[in-house]
Amino acid sequence: MLEKTVLSKLLANAFDMPVMVTYWDGKTENYGEGLPKVHIKLKKKMDMKTLAKMPTLTLSEAYMSRDIEIEGSIQELIASAYRKSGSFLTNQSGFKGTLTKMMHGHDKQSSKEDIHSHYDIGNDFYNKWLDKTMTYSAAYWARDDMTLEEAQVAKVHHILDKLHAEPGKKLLDIGSGWGTLIITAAQEYGLDAYGVTLSEEQYALTQERVKELGLEDKVHVMLMDYRDIKDMQFDYITSVGMFEHVGKENLGEYFKKVAEYLVPNGRALIHGITGQHYGAGVDPFIQKYIFPGGYIPNIAENVTHIMEAGLQMDDIEPLRRHYQKTLEAWTANYHNVYDETIAEHGEPFARAWDLYLQGSAASFEAGNIDVIQFLMTKGPAGQGLPMTRAFMTAREA
Repeated sequence: MLEKTVLSKLLANAFDMPVMVTYWDGKTENYGEGLPKVHIKLKKKMDMKTLAKMPTLTLSEAYMSRDIEIEGSIQELIASAYRKSGSFLTNQSGFKGTLTKMMHGHDKQSSKEDIHSHYDIGNDFYNKWLDKTMTYSAAYWARDDMTLEEAQVAKVHHILDKLHAEPGKKLLDIGSGWGTLIITAAQEYGLDAYGVTLSEEQYALTQERVKELGLEDKVHVMLMDYRDIKDMQFDYITSVGMFEHVGKENLGEYFKKVAEYLVPNGRALIHGITGQHYGAGVDPFIQKYIFPGGYIPNIAENVTHIMEAGLQMDDIEPLRRHYQKTLEAWTANYHNVYDETIAEHGEPFARAWDLYLQGSAASFEAGNIDVIQFLMTKGPAGQGLPMTRAFMTAREA
């Protein structure tokens, strides 16, 4: 009885929209004014100490095991919790000590293991709900009526156009994924493109795509830690969705490596998830089940590291709404193959990924996190760039 009383008080102040909750004893309560938009069903009692200490992990694991069912939009529910000031669902302060024990360093072996656990689930898994480009980062919705594939292609163009890349020069993509950016850089921009990844699955598919297109002399992918590149410098560096994996303690080294690998007056475009205020840091559910070793820095951390690396800023562009829309597209695709995912990976895995995709969309929707592109030069800011912010091209007009 005490558990229910305490939980009821917590839930009554957890959301900024009306919510219906059915408890394990079969009784139902409505919280908030108006018709409930989401129905939460709690099928068993919860340990209140655990819930208070690490709410998102406790509730996520209960959802994975079907001890919690949600009727309605998970994204809308989580976004509501993020918007609600003082919601216990977004207070992770009590989790700090436990999270420290869960986290590990980011030496080369642990980084490889982290990447393997996420990206080497299998190309078939990602192929089911990504688009044909196999791009696993925020798309760029230059028009509302774009398909996901068109928006992902537009993102690659947006990045390469910002660099004002000149044919015949050399580009490195740190964390090159399934190769779309480096292939586009070679095919459409005339660049000698290099990619580096720790994922064996991504490496194999990129090699396959390069061979099919006959680009072996223009596109080169390396299966190695980006820190192990030796005796090479590049005119341009891109890195999309990568710094979230390097760990808080290695962010400074990451940006220093970017500077080291650039030629004088070379340019870099770094695209990644960043907090506008304090950053998301590490969510315990995502740390344990989705991205082990992940860390989301705030914008001040990144800018400080950029300064310390001797790079100069040319442009900073927030793309929060673009990632929200991308995640919503991925969620719709994922729901189309949800039963297949259960059959191949089990229901807890399938429910965890559904929660991750919708929860991430909610986090971007509420402004809890952002995705930001940092354009920088190894030399005086703006060297070789237009005098004005002329990054829009005919493709986007």
